[in-house]
Formats: sequence, structure tokens, C-alpha cells
Amino acid sequence: MIRLALMLIFLAGGLAAQDAPEAEPPMDYERLGKILFALDPDAQPQGPGFELTLSDIPVLVVTDVSTDRMRAMVAIRNANELSKEELHRMMQANFDTALDARYAIANGIVWATFIHPLSSLKKDQLISGLAQTVNIATTYGTSYSGGAIQFGGGDSNELQRQLIEDLLKKGEEI
Repeated sequence: MIRLALMLIFLAGGLAAQDAPEAEPPMDYERLGKILFALDPDAQPQGPGFELTLSDIPVLVVTDVSTDRMRAMVAIRNANELSKEELHRMMQANFDTALDARYAIANGIVWATFIHPLSSLKKDQLISGLAQTVNIATTYGTSYSGGAIQFGGGDSNELQRQLIEDLLKKGEEI
């Protein structure tokens, strides 16, 4: 009886292992490049990273193997001309609508960024992060949205609802 139970446990474990999804290999420069070239066949290696275009937006992806980091970036505008209100709105979006992407300022430029440890980065996380980065770049000045769900508790929902109400009021005049 004990042998039968052990055999069933062994067989069940073997079947479960066959049904389990295959684990992704760790992300590295080569695997990252293969994914990026699948997204944009015209992507170009550039030093420790890549330049590619997604939805007509130039994206720079940089890796640093020694610190196990990667960063995707889209330049948005000159930061020196940023108003206090625009900076405030970007920080609100970083809290609730930018999702995994973020607004940042470096070297006098406003950037849309996605930053993640390189080795633990999954393919779908990379693709989602790239899409969110492009989305917050293209929605800068309007909805400041990563393009997916909105994390609750912030100010963006109220601001976006206010826009809808304002437009509805304008529509009443027509």
C-alpha cells in the first residue's frame, strides 16, 4: 500500500512537472536584443544597448550588466522650459497612471523611462514596459497614461474626470 502511494505521488509529480510552464531563461544582452529585433527588425545595437522605433517613437534601451540593470528611454522635451504645473502633473502620473513607466529628468531633458533589473526581467514585462514608456511619452501633456489600468488613490482619475465634465459642458452649448 505504501509503495502504491509513493508510486502515485511520484507519477503525479512527474505529470505536474510536464504541465508546468517552462521557466524563462534569465534576461541578458543577447536575449534582450532578440526580443527588441522581433519588435523592430530595424533596431540597431548601440554600445551597451539598442536604438529602435515603436509606433514611430524612437526608443533607446541601455543595459548595464555589472549592476544588472536595464533602462528604456524616450526623450520628450527640454526640461528647462517645464512649468511648475507640468512637473506637478508628471509626479501625479508617476503615482497612478504611468504604471511601470516613469517620467524623469536628466541632462536637461524630460524622459519617459522604464527601469528594471536585467536578469529577472521577463519577456512580457519588457514588452509591457516598452509600451508603457512609449504611451507616457505620447500622452505627455494630455492624459499622462501608461495606456493600461489606472492605479487608484491618486489625483489623475479626478483630473481626467474633470476633463470629461468640462468637455460635456462645452458640448451642451452646441
